[in-house]
Amino acid sequence: MAEPMIKLKKIPRRILIVKPSSLGDIVHSLPFLNSLHSCFPDATIDWVIARGLEGLLEGHPMINRLVVINKDEWRRISRTAETMKELMGLRRALRDGRYDLVIDLQGLLRSGLMTKATGAPIRVGFSEAREGSRFFYTQTVRGGRDVHAVDRYLKIAAALGCSATDVIFPMPVPARIPKQIRDIRSEITDYIVIVPGARWETKIWPAERFGELARLIPLRSIVIGSGADRRRAEEIVIRSGGKALSLAGKTTLPELVELMRTSRCVVTNDSGPMHIAAALDVPVVAIFGPTSPVRTGPYGQRHAILKSERDCAPCYKRRCDDVRCMLDITVAMVLENTKGLLVE
Repeated sequence: MAEPMIKLKKIPRRILIVKPSSLGDIVHSLPFLNSLHSCFPDATIDWVIARGLEGLLEGHPMINRLVVINKDEWRRISRTAETMKELMGLRRALRDGRYDLVIDLQGLLRSGLMTKATGAPIRVGFSEAREGSRFFYTQTVRGGRDVHAVDRYLKIAAALGCSATDVIFPMPVPARIPKQIRDIRSEITDYIVIVPGARWETKIWPAERFGELARLIPLRSIVIGSGADRRRAEEIVIRSGGKALSLAGKTTLPELVELMRTSRCVVTNDSGPMHIAAALDVPVVAIFGPTSPVRTGPYGQRHAILKSERDCAPCYKRRCDDVRCMLDITVAMVLENTKGLLVE
């Protein structure tokens, strides 16, 4: 066990992790969860998570309880009364948790307020946390900016005296494989997964290029994503000459995880599913433009990262009239790297 920087008056018995979103960030937090569980095996660990993402952690053997918050709905003025009722209930639930230790990995005003609301004697977050959230902590840890999110979160584990050297992603394994996934696996036994969507438009590689890739790859391709990705996925299917199968908007989060678990390779933009694939130790071909793979690339050594060498990248812009950084990545480049991972 490392020498702790954060002095604990007693071994914590009840711990809360505040990390509501996003999908990729929650995946990045799993090594921290593993480290914390190994360090304090007798403690119960609860987790604050946003509605819609709880499927990733439901039934996790290291987590006692998920505190699901409806944060996206809180912004709607039309449901102010419901929001106030939910916030009052959340405050009571956080207080009733009687936590000894609370860790805010989100680092925003809302998560800082939730951390403070617990009344826990030890509340830990990053010193560079945004929106004033650091003022709600009793102790802070410097995470740094130009480090991978996984390593940044593990700095808090190290400060608590926990091991931060073994990076393990404890992805939960379902007791029973969903029927839809069993049916697909019986029909398509050897496949790659394509993830054509992303939260920012600037991070999206053109659908016609994904389609051309799917046409040229010797294996079948399964296209995944949310309902918002359906039109893009349909174009990929057409461009592939029918070699690709679209499941965009047709899978739950646990089904998506199981679909990726047995894929040969995942070709993806900078997205949440990219991090799920890396956590499952599935080889990833990741296409980067406006963001930095140093901070948010697929974690591990098995992956191929394609990024533009333009001076303007990474710019971290959500909007851009000239996304040359993405267009610089050709089908030939992605095809070569995908084939390279398939033969390993």
